[in-house]
Amino acid sequence: MSESEFEAPGETLASTSNDRLDEDDRLKPQFVRQVMERVEAGDTEGARALVDPLHPADVADLFEIVDRDERRALASAIADLLDGEVFAEMNDWVREELIDALEPHQVAEIAGELETDDAVAIIEDMEEDDQRAVLRALDPDDRAAIEEALTFPEESAGRLMQRDLIAVPQHWTLGQVIDYLRREENLTTDFWEVYVVDPQHKPVGSVLLSWILRTPRSFAIADLMQREQTLIPVDMDQEEVGLRFQKYGLISAAVVDQAGRLVGMITVDDIVHIIQEEASEDALLMSGAGDEGDINQPLGDSYRARIRWLIANLFTALVASSIIALFGAAIEEMVALAVLMPIVASIGGNAGTQTMAVAVRALAMNQLTQSNTMRTISREVRLALLNGLTIAILIGAGAALVFSNAALGGVIAAAMLINIAIAGLAGVLVPVLLERLDQDPAVASSVFVTMITDSMGFFAFLGLAVASGLAG
Repeated sequence: MSESEFEAPGETLASTSNDRLDEDDRLKPQFVRQVMERVEAGDTEGARALVDPLHPADVADLFEIVDRDERRALASAIADLLDGEVFAEMNDWVREELIDALEPHQVAEIAGELETDDAVAIIEDMEEDDQRAVLRALDPDDRAAIEEALTFPEESAGRLMQRDLIAVPQHWTLGQVIDYLRREENLTTDFWEVYVVDPQHKPVGSVLLSWILRTPRSFAIADLMQREQTLIPVDMDQEEVGLRFQKYGLISAAVVDQAGRLVGMITVDDIVHIIQEEASEDALLMSGAGDEGDINQPLGDSYRARIRWLIANLFTALVASSIIALFGAAIEEMVALAVLMPIVASIGGNAGTQTMAVAVRALAMNQLTQSNTMRTISREVRLALLNGLTIAILIGAGAALVFSNAALGGVIAAAMLINIAIAGLAGVLVPVLLERLDQDPAVASSVFVTMITDSMGFFAFLGLAVASGLAG
């Protein structure tokens, strides 16, 4: 074969890939339109031909991009391409919608293709009757593994772990381990390390696959293994699992039950998803959009998730309004106060949000603990004072020039310094207090911090204005 003949297919594939994906590996709008035009025209073969070369993650993206009303028609047209890998990559809301349209035996067939953790993710949110029907249709071994996983708390290591792993006794030689790996046909094919266990099936060490490949057969596995391990309790929260992987740079880790026996393993590919989920959840909670906010979420669910925090904000806003009402006469006497009040509240709110975001992240990453809480509070207050002093000088000078009133400039400067200092203190104290009360600090921090900065900003500014004789 000539060089040109060898390169031609690669060029064709590259060209085809460029027709489907943009430079950020996202499906191009024109490609999505081409697929749906064929689906609407009943040209299932044409639709399949377009979708078939896609990676499972890109097929999942295709379903998330198209309109909700178009998804079932698309699923019907390319049904034979919808395997377990596609469902594993799919957005939770989109996947649930498609799963609801399938028969139990079809869901069981998909779940049987997946690792236990991915199969559980598909089955766990189904209605109880549908869940039982799917479990009955599963292979007995798969059913037993999934049923066991469902007994563990949601978002725990037990739900996250894979049951398929390689474990060998500690008295074996490396040659016996290699022969075992080659001889047994039912072993998992995806693993990075071999776990070494004692007679009670408790992990005593682990051996990287690379070590096995580079060590003579005569070596005892006990002499080769790494005895220090990061063991994950089966009931550990998935966020804590992710932090351990990050802290210790793990690729995989053994999961043990309450008796210390090896029951599964967690790999870094699962942790990447967990870190993304937890980060997204905290961001959504801080904004009051609920813990599962998503553009594919049903409208009714999104409404219920968001409205309760808007109502909470309404009541906290009334606190700030009541403070303004106390100084109504002063505001009527000096209109400049009404002009400048929003500036005090806005800057204070932004300062509080900055500090709160840093504090919530530090709590989530286990950086902010009881050991360094006071040092962190002191740091944030000092930083707030520096920021407050800078902003106070700028706004004070500006107000004095614009309104030709040096006293007014001094009042707003002092109020701004006070409010930013309070914002820095509240931004770190509120999340810490919520965390100490076993509440998610991301859930309500923004509501309370905003109330504090608005209320104290108005009170400081209007109170100083009255006290200085500017108004009232």
